[in-house]
Amino acid sequence: QVELVESGGGLVQPGGSLRLSCAASGRIFSIDGMGWYRQPPGKERELGKERELVASISSDGLTNSADSVKGRFTISRDNTKNTVDLQMTRLKPEDTAVYYCNARLRITPTGSWYDYWGEGRQVTVSS
Repeated sequence: QVELVESGGGLVQPGGSLRLSCAASGRIFSIDGMGWYRQPPGKERELGKERELVASISSDGLTNSADSVKGRFTISRDNTKNTVDLQMTRLKPEDTAVYYCNARLRITPTGSWYDYWGEGRQVTVSS
């Protein structure tokens, strides 16, 4: 009933830029935080290894980001469209990962908040 559809990403040389976009649709009453997480190659096989937070943004626009991307990545959101974007600049090889969109939302006024995830977009930084 709720779907997060991601777009963007791809292959870029070190120092380049990419943009990721995510749109939430379906039966949504309200969205709290939205964000982007990533899982570097090979890490998915490590037991207990979770996706790392890249950046997040609250419903009123407060942002948080990993130290490794501060000053290079910018997260933004459009509450009227239920979208969240991640502008990535000065990309490095260590940014290579599958990037996942996340939204914490509820589908009824009094329902519980749940985390929803997109399917992931590959970002590869290589010369």
